[in-house]
Amino acid sequence: MKKPELIILAGSAGSFKIIFEIIRKLPKQFQIPVLVVIHRGKEKNNNIEEILSKTSNLIVKQVSDKDEIEKGIIYLAPPDYHLLVEKDKVFSLDISEPVMFSRPCIDITFESAADVYKKGIMAFLFSGANKDGAKGLLKIKNQGGFSYVQHPIDAEVDTMPLAAIELNACTEILHTKEIEALILSFS
Repeated sequence: MKKPELIILAGSAGSFKIIFEIIRKLPKQFQIPVLVVIHRGKEKNNNIEEILSKTSNLIVKQVSDKDEIEKGIIYLAPPDYHLLVEKDKVFSLDISEPVMFSRPCIDITFESAADVYKKGIMAFLFSGANKDGAKGLLKIKNQGGFSYVQHPIDAEVDTMPLAAIELNACTEILHTKEIEALILSFS
């Protein structure tokens, strides 16, 4: 399997723990940019960056508008903004209406990243309580990228993984340990 140019880890309710574990295990020499998109409002989970920074071997930063995507950095979608990837591989933030009651919306990020990275993207959809992410994951798959879903048995809330599976949006359904192993194989 070819090394991806961008990895996206996305989810909602019940996804933080697995995403945290994956990031914690990434070695210092890991050179693929990793984007984390988790549903969170302005008032909730505002210490995610601090928690991840303390345990990660890599730089962890919340995305700012027009940040260039660089290797070896963990990027976090800021609360209360949609996050898009632009043609010149920079992030842009958007404050349009929430989609599926969510801002950031996973579908918006997946779809814009698929347009830019095409076959060079690898995305993972984890636990969550709505269907956000399924359509965007399908676009990644249709563009030739790799789209993975956390096995519903492993998901704390299986609505998101099941929505992607029903849409046939995933390249493969993986258990949590398989997801970790796959990502770490690019170290």
